[in-house]
Amino acid sequence: MHKVIVNTQGEKSLKRRHPWIFSGAVHAMDSLPGSGETVAVHATDGRWLAWGAYSPQSQIRIRVWSFEADEPVAASFFQRRLQAAMGLRQKLPQCAQVTARRWVNAESDHLPGLIVDQYGDFLVCQFLTAGTEYWREVIADQLQELIPARGLYERSDADVRLKEGLTSRCGLLWGQAPPDLVEIRLQDVSMWVDLIQGHKTGAYLDQIHNQAMIRAYCSKAEVLNCFCYTGGFGIQALKGGAAHVTQIDASSRVLDISSRNVALNGLDERRVDHLCGNVFEILRKLRDTRRQFDLIVLDPPKFVASKGQLEKGTRGYKDINLLAFKLLRPDGVLFTFSCSGLVPPMLFQKIVSDAALDADRRATIVGRLDQAADHPVGLNFPEGRYLKGLICFAG
Repeated sequence: MHKVIVNTQGEKSLKRRHPWIFSGAVHAMDSLPGSGETVAVHATDGRWLAWGAYSPQSQIRIRVWSFEADEPVAASFFQRRLQAAMGLRQKLPQCAQVTARRWVNAESDHLPGLIVDQYGDFLVCQFLTAGTEYWREVIADQLQELIPARGLYERSDADVRLKEGLTSRCGLLWGQAPPDLVEIRLQDVSMWVDLIQGHKTGAYLDQIHNQAMIRAYCSKAEVLNCFCYTGGFGIQALKGGAAHVTQIDASSRVLDISSRNVALNGLDERRVDHLCGNVFEILRKLRDTRRQFDLIVLDPPKFVASKGQLEKGTRGYKDINLLAFKLLRPDGVLFTFSCSGLVPPMLFQKIVSDAALDADRRATIVGRLDQAADHPVGLNFPEGRYLKGLICFAG
């Protein structure tokens, strides 16, 4: 077993049960581990601290598998961790009402870098770190035993793999390949999902319950849904009695799926417009023509993927919220989100506040939104909370 000695800074972090050890905290090694190999982490005085997965190319040099000395990392370890993650979801009432859910949420389920989502009869997984890559076949076999499904499809195509020295990979791991579109049920809403080419693992499962909340604010409203993807917020708005919904996205392919989702739910297609193009540019045109809406949803992609992008990303959030406030009618409602983990909730609130100020609107927060319950956040891993949202009334 490879042995890694961490400095005082690394030891303090591990005592708080944080699962990351950065390269600067590594003091010495008795040998050079291969990518993803399990290492024993020790303090400078020789005390054992944790088992972890070694990643030679990442700034996060070790991701902790376990803080228990008598818990060796083997096939049975992954079986226990997967069963624990499944047991948590089986206790969540939200998961009983849908046919799509997240079974494993990486570090917050004590399986760093592993994502497992279910869409109807199919599983989709992501192996995002050197450690999960090393144990990929074992994990795939365990999933086949634990979760009934027609097939397991891999979507290890996230950019974060590049930081681990891993290439992008997608394909079938076992069973049947998913069809072009898979239907999922979210209480009384049905949605088509593209598991092979869609964003993330196919859908934004972290937003499912936030999308349902919009219904309470939509009766007879004219709604603008920005960065709409396949139309989740828009479908819920129509279900909530919206008079009209305008869906905007840069991809014509996902807008086609959005149109199909309107039809799938038996909704009046005359109550929906789909606009394809750059959202910022379209909103400026709507502003210039003095178009207004009763409710606006801003659910943009991640604007801040690294600390170096923070300034540019915050400007993007400010601009998009400023445009939204200018497009809202008096007493309008704004649902605004950020999925950038590097933008903390209070900074996001300040950005939205500054946008309202520049738009000369008096705005009040009436609700705070978070990621869905099946995307839990470990108490010792605050980085797991990445999605934050605000419901604002604008005077």
